[in-house]
Amino acid sequence: MAQVLEFRLPDLGEGLTEAEIVHWLVQVGDVVAVDQPVVEVETAKAMVEVPCPYAGVVTARFGDEGTELPVGAPLLTVAVGASAETPAAPASPEGDEGSGNVLVGYGTGAAPARRRRVRPPQPAPVRRHGGAAPARPHDGAPGRPQDGASGHGRDDTSGASGRPYDGVPARPHDGAPVASTSSASTVTAEPWEADGGGDFGAPGAGPVPVISPLVRRLARQNGLDLRELDGSGPDGLILRADVEYALRAAAGRAATPVQTPVPAPVQERVPASLPAVPATVPGFDADSVSTAAGPSGADGGTRIPLKGVRGAVADKLSRSRREIPEATCWVDADATELMHARAAMNAVGGPKISLLALLARICTAALARYPELNSTVDTEAREIVRLDRVHLGFAAQTERGLVVPVVRDAHARGAESLGAEFARLTEAARSGTLTPGELTGGTFTLNNYGVFGVDGSTPIINHPEAAMLGVGRIVPKPWVHQGELAVRQVVQLSLTFDHRVCDGGTAGGFLRHVADCVEQPAVLLRTL
Repeated sequence: MAQVLEFRLPDLGEGLTEAEIVHWLVQVGDVVAVDQPVVEVETAKAMVEVPCPYAGVVTARFGDEGTELPVGAPLLTVAVGASAETPAAPASPEGDEGSGNVLVGYGTGAAPARRRRVRPPQPAPVRRHGGAAPARPHDGAPGRPQDGASGHGRDDTSGASGRPYDGVPARPHDGAPVASTSSASTVTAEPWEADGGGDFGAPGAGPVPVISPLVRRLARQNGLDLRELDGSGPDGLILRADVEYALRAAAGRAATPVQTPVPAPVQERVPASLPAVPATVPGFDADSVSTAAGPSGADGGTRIPLKGVRGAVADKLSRSRREIPEATCWVDADATELMHARAAMNAVGGPKISLLALLARICTAALARYPELNSTVDTEAREIVRLDRVHLGFAAQTERGLVVPVVRDAHARGAESLGAEFARLTEAARSGTLTPGELTGGTFTLNNYGVFGVDGSTPIINHPEAAMLGVGRIVPKPWVHQGELAVRQVVQLSLTFDHRVCDGGTAGGFLRHVADCVEQPAVLLRTL
């Protein structure tokens, strides 16, 4: 007998809680193998192909292209087991090891032991009016749905309202046949169980529609009751933005002093900026009139959803500005000798050395001398964590927005290796094929904003890093060289640093060493 297994959108890692379906790679009725990519999704950080951990026949797909699904929502169902239509392939019992791949770049082990619901092919028993419900057999009895973590039965594709997520088709009722199988049962895991259990209110209130464990932890740490929130996600799903909005609103109420209510005047006056409209006009909404013009009173305006890459950038930069007490110092440097050195390197043949690669090599040499800037702050433990390895991020502007690919172990690379890795990651960023692993884990960032034709900037630190080196454009300028006025290639360097990890003397020493290496590349020979 074939068994229908449900494959849900896996945890994409690095705090990502949703993804948008870009392109389906399989159709209903297709035969898939273990670890075969079945759908291409776009997260806030990258576009990835999601492989299926089961082998069998695709019986259903959930969500059209362009639909955004939260982590844990169903992607597709696969009928596994020996049948006439399906080639022999071992089913994936709960005790077996995982396929080794749920997301490209992320391996998986055996599935954790959880309670599961088994949907029987026959209709569920009906409670008789005025009578007691039929006795429920013990967990694990064949043909009966098992209880959830707290004894409440619930449909795993619906929120508190009992409706499916937007873009996710409703499943057939118990007992309904499944396409492409003659006799099959669907084994599903509860979405709230995947997070470590559901939150329940009063008896009969049902589960709180929360999937992300980050949302639960944020609410728990701030003493917020999730039952009091109305989610803005699909079918009332509570998102992190909902919790943060509720916390800001609560803080605003606490800061507002209590005032004695003043009786309203007998006759209200209509502001001169708004026309007087009779209250009896059908369809009139005073709130819409007062807010349509916006805060400044101007008409119109376009609302752009803050999601995807733009939303991820906004969240990370906002967190950085809230948590990190940053300071910036800068200096002008004569880059003429560095440009001559690069020209000499490229004249001897072999791969071309980019200016960014030389600046990255200078960065790693400076971090070896000033390791305080290759750190992060553990706010919960109130400790500075000084890191041994340098994973160098660099800002890259793409059509999808700003991304920061990371060069692993940059401290162990030479200029040629750094240049090759910069070229590879830049091409992947432009094509949208960077993996989440290539976009995270940086310890220091190099930002070459000179490509935009600007001289200086005070960038925001890439949280949770401790510093960022900014490089402006290199332009001819008057410069005193060897006691005489000359035209030299001048660049402005800026360092934004976390004042918790070091003082201005350390930051100034780092920046001065970088400037010295730019002006006299031979200084690097001391550390080679």
